[in-house]
Amino acid sequence: MAVEFVLSAHGAKQFPADRLPEVAFVGRSNVGKSSLLNALALRRGGRAKRGEAVSRKALAKTSQTPGRTRAINFFRIDRRFYFVDLPGYGYAKVSAGEQRRWKRLIEAYFERRETLKLVILIVDIRHGPTVLDCQMREWLTANGLAFCVAAAKSDKLKRAARLRSIVSIRETFASPIPFSAVTGEGTKQLWRAIDTALAA
Repeated sequence: MAVEFVLSAHGAKQFPADRLPEVAFVGRSNVGKSSLLNALALRRGGRAKRGEAVSRKALAKTSQTPGRTRAINFFRIDRRFYFVDLPGYGYAKVSAGEQRRWKRLIEAYFERRETLKLVILIVDIRHGPTVLDCQMREWLTANGLAFCVAAAKSDKLKRAARLRSIVSIRETFASPIPFSAVTGEGTKQLWRAIDTALAA
């Protein structure tokens, strides 16, 4: 699969004008968005073999410091569509003004992109949806935007706790796709959702 970084947009005027379909990724800061993007870009299979970690190079930079994505990053996939990496929300260590700027930028993207086919809303399976995640889901629903939920970091929980969390997220938020950038769990299901949305 060919992956090409195209640009980092700091305003709506910089968004690509080629009208290729787009799949956007959104979630709170430090939820594992970059790791999820990398895993999707680097493999289209199912789970990794035991002991095999998914590589984290090439697409989106991962960081231990949340709030690194401060623009909207566009990656062209196979010259057919874009992965769109949106700034993480809820990062407390930036100014209120910067948080408002990020919010306006994200809203401008969602409101203006007729080419947007699917939003992947990422939550942390260990903690479940936050208040901000719920606000994002409500905003997407109110604006008629198609989305699916990825419950990231599924490898961090033991089986029983993982199952409890999945049930809780399903009952209180939306049916999730458990995902791990370490094992590759959920990669196949997410690609299926993406392919379905692009074909619609």
